[in-house]
Amino acid sequence: MEEIRLQKFIADSGLMSRRAAEEEIKKGNVSVNGHVAELGCKINPRRDTVSYKNQKIFYKKPDYVYIMMNKPRGYLCSTYDDRGRKCVTDLINGVDERIFPVGRLDLISEGMLLLTNDGELKNRLTHPRYSLPKVYRVKVGGSVTEEQYNILTSPLTIDGYEIKPVTVNVGETDESGTVLKMTLLEGRNRQIRKMCEAANLTVKRLSRISIGNLKLNNLPVGKWRFLEDEEVAYLKKATKMKV
Repeated sequence: MEEIRLQKFIADSGLMSRRAAEEEIKKGNVSVNGHVAELGCKINPRRDTVSYKNQKIFYKKPDYVYIMMNKPRGYLCSTYDDRGRKCVTDLINGVDERIFPVGRLDLISEGMLLLTNDGELKNRLTHPRYSLPKVYRVKVGGSVTEEQYNILTSPLTIDGYEIKPVTVNVGETDESGTVLKMTLLEGRNRQIRKMCEAANLTVKRLSRISIGNLKLNNLPVGKWRFLEDEEVAYLKKATKMKV
């Protein structure tokens, strides 16, 4: 069996997420063959003995699960919240594997969210090198002027970072506001809300409707489904993983 990174071994065992494993390794709570491990080391699951706080970790290659959810407003993109707020994983029943959200939608945003226990795919989907276009339906108050449109499509700087160009299509306008379809090639923290703030537009509703070729379609709010095999294959191919 080929060597794998220690944090992946721990995550695959189901003990904790890869990010949490990295923190525990940094704290010196993980050992390999009786020696305190360092972040970045690789191990052979069949040959090496890994312990967490002096308790042996048994390796179990997981059955990978891939899920699409239509996230409702009011749910955190997390598996746990120490303040007792609702998390997206609270909506999923009948899945024994420990799964994690891929990327984030903020608390009051909704729409397509992917969840998986495939750590490699999760990391690639959130890495700038492999970023897939993400399309959002954004309802803003009032009409959108040409000046405001030009601001949204300009090379804005948000939190000290110059964002990649965003494609903005202006849709229907009525007494409740205007619908925008915005296509992002990256996902900075609260990027769309900050862009609209820079253009003096108020976001009334924000929903992600697609990631790459995957579309939300008619999946009801708060519901989820397993990805089809061809959808998983598409994501892996798009992020240059082996299919």
